Amino acid sequence: MECVILGAGGMMPMPLRMTTSVLVRREGRMLMFDAGEGIQISLKRGGLGIASLDAVAISHLHADHVLGLPGVMMFRAQCEDPGPLTIIGPPGIERFVRHTIADLRYHLSYELDFVEWSEGCDDAAWSWNGHEITWHRLRHSTFCLGYRLEEANRPGKFDLEKAADLGVPSGPLFGRLQNGEEITTPEGRVVRPNNVLGESRRGRIVTFATDTQPCDGLNQACKNADIAFVEGMFTDQHKTEALEKKHMTAAQAARAALDSGVKKLVLVHISPRYTTADESILRDEARAVFKNTEVGRGLDVYKIPLPD
Repeated sequence: MECVILGAGGMMPMPLRMTTSVLVRREGRMLMFDAGEGIQISLKRGGLGIASLDAVAISHLHADHVLGLPGVMMFRAQCEDPGPLTIIGPPGIERFVRHTIADLRYHLSYELDFVEWSEGCDDAAWSWNGHEITWHRLRHSTFCLGYRLEEANRPGKFDLEKAADLGVPSGPLFGRLQNGEEITTPEGRVVRPNNVLGESRRGRIVTFATDTQPCDGLNQACKNADIAFVEGMFTDQHKTEALEKKHMTAAQAARAALDSGVKKLVLVHISPRYTTADESILRDEARAVFKNTEVGRGLDVYKIPLPD
């Protein structure tokens, strides 16, 4: 599994910083978090393709998080038989997309499915090839969601000695046991997976949470994440403005990561007032709280190792 930053800026696309969007790639399939204006340019620059994009999860209906969605959908429509696309998001996301298609009169060559948050819904939003995506309500000037991708648990470690003692020959039967199947050895002995496998192991956890103040929803989305892409829009110098606009400073994002057990924090949604040279200030203020912090940049790639 790897994550690619398509953009790490806030408010508007800038010459050296596109609006915040993160692409997750796993076993040839892709999932996108947010789609700001012109984000398909990053897809082209990175040679990332788009036919294997299964879903786009939108945090909220502010322009810098959703205006790129029509372009992404039109880009994908140029692919041959890309399959359906699922759009996950806050109340109103389906209306926005349907009206855009009708008003701009563009044709899609694939079906759209919508998963829209509603009052009283479960935390579980959607299953991506067996891996759970949950949504968590954040605290912003409009309704906003943070997302958490939890990879499915993996089988426990395979005990070769136990398998040999039970008469299981190396080869395909090993794989069947690891896949959870009961097998019969050449001598006729029935062997179950729990006879040779240890405790199941958790998968990787990726968090995407932007446009928020510190809140319970942010902590829930970040809990024990292997990597968390979290907004760090302002330096401490502008913390009053962050409070007024319901955003966070880099240090506040770092505190949330530390308190939630995050392994690695990547700051995104950087204010356009800051140049690339200013990013070191954001990084250093965050690292004073949580050492394993980086400032995200367009087309940075983060490979997510297995927890163990």
